Amino acid sequence: MAAAARRAAIEKGKLRLAEVTALGIGGMIGGGIFAVLGLAIAVAGHAVALTLAGGGVVALLTGLSYAHLGLAFRNDGGSFTYIEKAFDAPAVAGIAGWLLVAGYVGTLALYATAFGAYGATLIGGLGARPLLMMALSALVLGGFLAVNLLGAKLSGGVELGVVAIKLAILALFAAVGLMAAQRSHFLPVFNHGVVTPLVALALIFVAYEGFELIPNAVDEMENPERNLRRAIVIAIVVAAAIYVAVALAALGSLTPAQIRQDQEYVLAVAARPLLGQAGFALIGIAALLSTASAINATLFGAARLAMVMAEEHALPRVFSMRERTRPIPYVSLLVLTGLSLVFSLTASLAVISVFASATFLLIFTAVNLAALRLARRIGLHPLLPLVGGVLTGASFAVLLWHTWTSDRASLAWLVAFYAAAAALELALLWRRGPRKAAAAQPSMP
Repeated sequence: MAAAARRAAIEKGKLRLAEVTALGIGGMIGGGIFAVLGLAIAVAGHAVALTLAGGGVVALLTGLSYAHLGLAFRNDGGSFTYIEKAFDAPAVAGIAGWLLVAGYVGTLALYATAFGAYGATLIGGLGARPLLMMALSALVLGGFLAVNLLGAKLSGGVELGVVAIKLAILALFAAVGLMAAQRSHFLPVFNHGVVTPLVALALIFVAYEGFELIPNAVDEMENPERNLRRAIVIAIVVAAAIYVAVALAALGSLTPAQIRQDQEYVLAVAARPLLGQAGFALIGIAALLSTASAINATLFGAARLAMVMAEEHALPRVFSMRERTRPIPYVSLLVLTGLSLVFSLTASLAVISVFASATFLLIFTAVNLAALRLARRIGLHPLLPLVGGVLTGASFAVLLWHTWTSDRASLAWLVAFYAAAAALELALLWRRGPRKAAAAQPSMP
């Protein structure tokens, strides 16, 4: 009885399976489905459902690698820790960690900008003032900074409620849209060619970023041996199903000309003929909930990653500071929120989107290779991470090729970001070297 009471006390305040799963779903079904669905349809054409389903398969294979690595190395560092443990190369892991933090800042900025755009449209109509958009972006980032500072349990509870509401709205839209869909809008399937669905998959893969946040909370969830893998699989399957259903509903109700003209608001535009002006407002509300919950989930995991990196000396030590009585990395939360706000107000969305997709594809490739290298130790069949690594690596190469041929400015920004991450990590390694050497020498009598 005493042991059971102690276990109950320990588990009190921990995240349940539903709350952990909601963090992953919230991280995935965020700004992506609203901001990049129009782009996916424009590139993939009638094969958009295959694109989104294919992205789900790639994410699921990678998610299994994350699940096994997460249980083997219980650490908030996530991807950074897995790469470090597998390759025993602090510089490689450090550069990957820098890129991952930068990728999270980019996605937070993307979600905040989308929240501001949809919120300003609902309040002031199309063509709302940019100042209103910026104010709303700052408001949502500040609000979820406060939520995360109050603790993981509140963050998980808020996420569960927000995810439930937005899934209900998207499910309603998908059900009505599929019933009213016009069959001629889906044929021929490969109307834009056979290769374009692969290009679209790479371009919009940021929509599947988010499931990797779940292992970052391994120390704050109930029964991780049972719930970690289940949460990752459920989150990816639910997100993929919603993506495919919503894409088919939008494609079935809009003409190609409408999709090209209204890419940024394609779901809201598709809702008008199905549900009227109320449908437009409903999708707008779903967009606000989606981007808000994505900010909450991403900030939750990214701050803990930055904290662990600082403890491993891959980031300045100040990022490791946390509250005395609770494992809340308040410095990381404050810095990431501030950087995301600056990014959302200054950077091009095209640059942010390409950078985020490319970065997560690169990181996921490295994590799959880490799982392959440690497959026997973590109890994973090597074929799964091998296929996952090949698919994520190939998608990264396709994205680079597409960016080279269509948007070399974004590619230049991407290369500059990666070079900066490498330079920062090498600078930290150089600074640590002399200090370690000095500490190792005996003191003078």
